[in-house]
Amino acid sequence: MPDWYPEDDDRAPASGTAVTVTDLTIAAPDGRLLLDGGNLSIRPGRVTALTGPSGCGKTTLLRAVAGVLPAGARRTAGSIEVLGRDVLALGAAELRALRRHRLAYVGQDPGSGLNPRMKVRRLLAEVAADRSPQALHALLTEVQLPTDNGLPGRRAGELSGGQQRRVALARALARRPAVLLLDEPTAGLDPELRDEIAELLRHLAAHHRLAVALSCHDTDLVSRLADDIADLSQDAPARPPAARTTDRPLPTGKPTLTVSGLHAAFVQRGRRIPVLHDIDLAVAPGSSTGIVGASGSGKTTLVRAIVGLHRPTSGTVTLDGVRLAATAHGRTREQRRRLQLVPQDPLGTLNPSRTVGATLGRPLRLHRRADRDQAPARVLELLEHVGLPANFADRYPHELSGGQRQRVSIARALAADPDVLVCDEVTSALDAHTSTAIVDLLEDLRDSRGLVLILISHDLHLIANRTDTLLVLSAGQAVESGPTPQLFASPAHPVTTALVAGAAQPA
Repeated sequence: MPDWYPEDDDRAPASGTAVTVTDLTIAAPDGRLLLDGGNLSIRPGRVTALTGPSGCGKTTLLRAVAGVLPAGARRTAGSIEVLGRDVLALGAAELRALRRHRLAYVGQDPGSGLNPRMKVRRLLAEVAADRSPQALHALLTEVQLPTDNGLPGRRAGELSGGQQRRVALARALARRPAVLLLDEPTAGLDPELRDEIAELLRHLAAHHRLAVALSCHDTDLVSRLADDIADLSQDAPARPPAARTTDRPLPTGKPTLTVSGLHAAFVQRGRRIPVLHDIDLAVAPGSSTGIVGASGSGKTTLVRAIVGLHRPTSGTVTLDGVRLAATAHGRTREQRRRLQLVPQDPLGTLNPSRTVGATLGRPLRLHRRADRDQAPARVLELLEHVGLPANFADRYPHELSGGQRQRVSIARALAADPDVLVCDEVTSALDAHTSTAIVDLLEDLRDSRGLVLILISHDLHLIANRTDTLLVLSAGQAVESGPTPQLFASPAHPVTTALVAGAAQPA
């Protein structure tokens, strides 16, 4: 691994602890506690993991250490000391200097923090201590991003969720910080890439004495990566329910959704760069289909093309035998209602100026699922469905944890009462118990309403236990497809074999 830090540049603090948080309590403007008595110690050369269920305050604690509290939130008790200073007492100029040179924070929805008008190379050069082409190339290589396929010249919207996450990590490393804070850094990454990023974090901590802290729901990764663990659970964490496996027959009948010969590309400097090649997919009523593959294999582009958010270069998408327009703008309101997407980055798609209640009420009225008098009651039902209390209807997206935003995003899609629900990594930001509850909800809707589920996930155990059919993508091509049990039992393609082998590894 390249040495980004000069030998004589010791950025680790002289003291034994880089960050100390003691009994920190953060309250929202209405008095609600976002974090109650949080404690954290981050030491140079070590990796500290924050664990606990979704909504326990992991993100709030990391943001407080970075000096970025939610709007209107305030510290009511406790202390934070970062590199010898109280970040919440620093002036604006001092705080900017600290985050520019000594402390880097990568949020849970990193794509929303990338300037959509900038290309990757400029996003890195904007913050890099060394802006030479060689240094930028080394950064991209280190976070396992290709440099020979035009990626440095792409904008954030032309990257997959996993690629956006790695660009955000490269931006953080480009500053050569002393403290690195990461909120769910491996969410949405395939197992192989997850392990490579974990290895990189171990290297940075051990060889450059970085003080690294990350929040994480992946208990296996925490056990292998973390030197220290800060558990924010108020009580002992609930044991996740056992995965529901069913022996029900494979759904049959005329396909609800059919994709034929789909090709898609990005346009860069007037040149078309293909990302999907001749994809076919057919899903039957009441079925669940899994789409798997390495980060950047084309999964998100495929589902965005299906719902009309990315114009394909050729191919067709049909719903109950009716060919759909290439983009959502050309489709009828009823067609858009029937085909809903739960995106990978809910923060980037939830309107920050609308409360959760207004966000859920809009599709109810737009698609005529409830009138104005009925909408408030339906909003509360939707919140209950996704495991959120009724008072969340009055909250704004920035007042929610990453897992809570994900559940609101699912509730918004369900508000349209769809026939096909496309879920892009919807459990990546959720703890195991909540993840199981959400997938149980989706399965119940599938069984009771004949809902078609399309699930993108790097959680191969979820895919193996919860889907009927499987589509495996690699480099934009469908390398294998068929019944999920069959492909897991006897994969025919090396890519599928590697995925199944990774899923079979014990936690």
